[in-house]
Amino acid sequence: MATSLHNLSDYDFDSIPDASNMSFGIVVAEWNPDITGALLDGAVKTLEAHGALPENIHVKTVPGSFELIYGAHMMTLKGFYDAIIVLGSVIRGETPHFDYICQGVTYGIAKLNATSEIPVIYGLLTTNDLQQAKDRSGGKHGNKGDECAIDAIKMAKF
Repeated sequence: MATSLHNLSDYDFDSIPDASNMSFGIVVAEWNPDITGALLDGAVKTLEAHGALPENIHVKTVPGSFELIYGAHMMTLKGFYDAIIVLGSVIRGETPHFDYICQGVTYGIAKLNATSEIPVIYGLLTTNDLQQAKDRSGGKHGNKGDECAIDAIKMAKF
């Protein structure tokens, strides 16, 4: 989580395992494409910076954040990924829709982690406004995609 004390893109580069023999699945929501595209770019660049080969990074899109659960589940069934990253962005609006989507996706990804043999990395931005999402997708708080890639490498090595 980004705070004034921690940037999402800050980490000790040398402490991250080599990802050259790892395969990653990434499921990214099409909703809020400027944000999710930036998250995806950060994740891919960070995976590659740690040795992941482009041909071992498989990206699938889903219409919205709620569909991330299904997309990640289908990737766990493939069996050839070392870790799966889900990337989405939900921005609070005028209705309780925000709460239902955020809670549902959080529960669904937690359930996948508890029942799957492949780690599923939670990369859902849940922000109050567009500026907060921008700040966490390459802005002043770094890029959640970078953080998710590092988490995926570490969990794949786990």
